Amino acid sequence: MKRILLLAAGMYLFLSVYTVQAQVSNSGQVAQDAATNHANNDISNEADKGMNKAEQGIGNLFKKKKKDKDNPAPAAQAPAAAQANAPQDGASASVASMKSYQNYDFVPGDKVIFQSQLADEQTGEIPSQFTLDHGQMDVQTEDGENVIHVPSGDGATLTPRMSNMSYMPDQFTVEFDFKNEKFGIGHVMVDFGSRVYYAQADGVIPGMTFGTDNSISWTLGDITFPQGLDINYNHPMQWHHVAIAINKSVGKVYIDQYRVANVNNLTGKANNVTIDVNGYENSFIKNVRIAAGGIDIYKKVTTDGKIITHGILFDVNKAALRPESMGTINQINNMMKKDPSLKFEIDGHTDNTGVAASNLSLSQQRAEAVKAQLVSMGIDASRLTCMGFGDTKPISDNNTPEGKANNRRVEFIKK
Repeated sequence: MKRILLLAAGMYLFLSVYTVQAQVSNSGQVAQDAATNHANNDISNEADKGMNKAEQGIGNLFKKKKKDKDNPAPAAQAPAAAQANAPQDGASASVASMKSYQNYDFVPGDKVIFQSQLADEQTGEIPSQFTLDHGQMDVQTEDGENVIHVPSGDGATLTPRMSNMSYMPDQFTVEFDFKNEKFGIGHVMVDFGSRVYYAQADGVIPGMTFGTDNSISWTLGDITFPQGLDINYNHPMQWHHVAIAINKSVGKVYIDQYRVANVNNLTGKANNVTIDVNGYENSFIKNVRIAAGGIDIYKKVTTDGKIITHGILFDVNKAALRPESMGTINQINNMMKKDPSLKFEIDGHTDNTGVAASNLSLSQQRAEAVKAQLVSMGIDASRLTCMGFGDTKPISDNNTPEGKANNRRVEFIKK
């Protein structure tokens, strides 16, 4: 009887493994449609749940499937919510570490001239801050917040509505977050007055194309991304931060913590900023910010005695620094190490959203978070003091998204 039972159990295990393996080998669509790692559990339910070896075998098969670039499995998404004094539309907590941004050197312009604000927009409608020049787009809720959705089909060409729609300064920065259901960064272009894939207009800075092959096409042709930035195919449905800095003939492009392009042969001027998204698949955009000028922190210290920064960002309604802040913080750190006599008071400021008392406390905590980061990088704590002013010292009006964005800032006052 024991031999019969053992034989039956062996046959059952063999048939269970054979059945599930057959399903895996015939279901390339499974990995493509899976939104989370629960796909392994769904498949293994076909076999006896007590067969641990069978479940482990299936798990290993799916690990190999995820590496298949032709069958990407969308990664899990982190929730986010728009709250008071969000740095942009309501940015979610970043999964990237501050250490991974230790060489980041992007610093946004010193005056915000466009800031998207989608929290109060009606879902299903065209976002009111943008002109739709072509295709289709609407506001949808994604990861717990309102974002711009470009559906598969015609794609969309969208231009931020600024006070001046036909002129950009010689020096400016552009930032936005982008997510695509199939690629990390792909099928998106940024133009400055004429369409990238048409004949370039005379006197207009050339636009750029982000390819699906881990490269950007700009004035030097196809520029391959750094090896560490392996984002296309393997990591769909993840937000990525795009930052562009233009200073006359010099242009730099960043994705997340990597600088992916650096050119010095730009010609012409920028008339505006336009984002073109192809409609091969669903795409999502948020946190569009355009800022004029740039900060020369050494000059600001010697002439003004203070540095006003808009590049130090925090998690929503919290004092947790976002990794993108490291561009500005790295500059402050380098300056203080070159000049050991420098001492600063770090002042935190918010806009007037929310309760004044809460904003006051939040601004103090944020100033202290900046100090803690600099101290962790080797700056003596005695050279830094902190003050929080909440919304009591605005430098712009609080009636527009751009005004609020300018009021949300960190200042370094020379002592």
